[in-house]
Amino acid sequence: MSNKNIVEALKVVLADSQALYLKTQNYHWNVEGPHFKSLHQLFEEQYTDLADAIDTIAELIRTLGEKAPGNWKAYDVLRTIRDGDEDATAEVMVTDLASDQSAIHETLQQALKVAQSIENEVVIGILVDRMSVHSKNRWMLNSSQ
Repeated sequence: MSNKNIVEALKVVLADSQALYLKTQNYHWNVEGPHFKSLHQLFEEQYTDLADAIDTIAELIRTLGEKAPGNWKAYDVLRTIRDGDEDATAEVMVTDLASDQSAIHETLQQALKVAQSIENEVVIGILVDRMSVHSKNRWMLNSSQ
């Protein structure tokens, strides 16, 4: 397996990260209800973390010699995370984001398998770190219901 294989897997990670960032920020802006303040803050923490992760993933793709996709048309083809509904209830938003944390964890797991097959320790480390973050995010969201 070559760098091309891991780059393709990382492009999906990047697209899912961008989609989850946008959805989480959208929910941050539009959440309502008795748990507004705590959810508003939780969503902000999560999308802020994603912003840094997106940059790290894109730069990782560049270090592997490829261009990082940077437009919604490319992301729409690559992503598994679907758009959110700003009119959803707070409970639906939390459930939706928790499900997306599981989905992105799976995307990261697939990329990790590729990185392990070519023994790229740098990519492995970054992916494992991201998996840990998304596992914690899923737990925090599920615990907020």
